[in-house]
Amino acid sequence: MTSFSGKIVLISGASAGIGRACAVTFAQAGAKLVLFARRKDRLQELSTDLKQKHGTASYIVELDVRDRKAVQQVFNKLPDEWQKVDVLVNNAGLSRGLDKLHEGSIDDWEEMVDTNIKGLLYVTRAVLPGMVARNRGTVINIGSIAGHEVYPRGNVYAATKHAVDALTKGLRMDLVETDVRVCTVDPGLVETEFSMVRFRGDKERAKKTYQGLQPLSPQDIADAVFFAATRPPHVQISEMIILPVHQASTTLVHRKG
Repeated sequence: MTSFSGKIVLISGASAGIGRACAVTFAQAGAKLVLFARRKDRLQELSTDLKQKHGTASYIVELDVRDRKAVQQVFNKLPDEWQKVDVLVNNAGLSRGLDKLHEGSIDDWEEMVDTNIKGLLYVTRAVLPGMVARNRGTVINIGSIAGHEVYPRGNVYAATKHAVDALTKGLRMDLVETDVRVCTVDPGLVETEFSMVRFRGDKERAKKTYQGLQPLSPQDIADAVFFAATRPPHVQISEMIILPVHQASTTLVHRKG
């Protein structure tokens, strides 16, 4: 494994799923971690575990990325030794509901827009000036296949992930004269808390999302993120779409049994 000793990796949404898997993967490589999430108890548990297993130094913050003032305050108070972020993993994101647009919840829409788009923007805006000033760094946005293909009843979630795709491409254009890299990793079906969140704790409905096939694991996505972050400085992995072998599109999935 490529050594990340002495480098700082910031991960949003780090308390579970893909974010947690990314934290473990970078910790194994010797990175120092800045970890954001809304559930501080889980962050503390993760930080303690990584310290015991890998000697990882971490700086944890209970943070809802939707809160612009809170994001600003966190970065204003970030100790000097944690400010030179080498890799930013914009992982915080969610989906709510699976409804036709005319039947959808406006509160759900706002939560998705505020988290998936505005939260990503707030964190990126806070981290990026330092990367540009140092002329190095890697921004990795966790998108989705839904950022490339819309599916029935996925209207607003797909719109937010299309926005992530557009912002990633626009940011890459803005930074083309620098050595800062901009990447997106766009998964298909990954078995995380995603469906539990989407269906507000309905375990049976969430379980059906992954029945009949082997979905991707959070570690599969963390491996892709780590690959993008560890390429030689002149190599930029602009985009990776990662699917389970039995998924061909957002809606074409072969399920056994």
